[in-house]
Amino acid sequence: MNQNKWVGVVAFISLILGVYLAITIAPPDHMKKPLSEQTSHMSWYPQARALHNFTLTNHRNEEMTNADLKGNWTLAFVGYTFCPDICPVTLADINKIYPELIKNVSTTPLQIWFLSVDPKRDTPERLNEYIQYFNKDFIASTGSHDQLFPLVRSMGMMYAMSDDTDNPNYLVDHSASIVVINPDGHVVGRFKPKHDPGKLSVSDMDELKADVPLLLKQG
Repeated sequence: MNQNKWVGVVAFISLILGVYLAITIAPPDHMKKPLSEQTSHMSWYPQARALHNFTLTNHRNEEMTNADLKGNWTLAFVGYTFCPDICPVTLADINKIYPELIKNVSTTPLQIWFLSVDPKRDTPERLNEYIQYFNKDFIASTGSHDQLFPLVRSMGMMYAMSDDTDNPNYLVDHSASIVVINPDGHVVGRFKPKHDPGKLSVSDMDELKADVPLLLKQG
């Protein structure tokens, strides 16, 4: 085989090897697995859900709308500040892993949103004091029930007043999942609470530590 043929063979092999490495090491976007197949624990909804249009008041006594969710990945939790167990435990657990989660932020920030469904007691002042106890970077907000009910439903969550609200110590039943909202402001899934006998039903932070970085790296 003359020299020109050898050069052609080597060039062809180099081309094939280059294509192979490009596909296996850095596959084109159309060949990458969708995020729903990359995560191991998050429960994905069949399709992204648009949130009900809302106007709330946050812990800084400022208006909060759907626009405040755009451009961020958001982990949202529905509850209330007088909650005796699930709410404080979940927020404290998220705060513990928060520094580790935000290390994985690329171009799209992560925000933590506590949505109070107890507007009668959870004033902006109380929300501010409550959320800053956990982390000053977290967001807390609430609004009237005509805003909250459709918003919470559109998240795939629920809440209900289980007692007469004339009782100062009334309780509120609410979902305990951590909801995932994408940078378009759409709900895409949730981390469900663990139901272990004798233990509080809260989401597993190891599951968040495994899956949330995958979301953040995708932008």
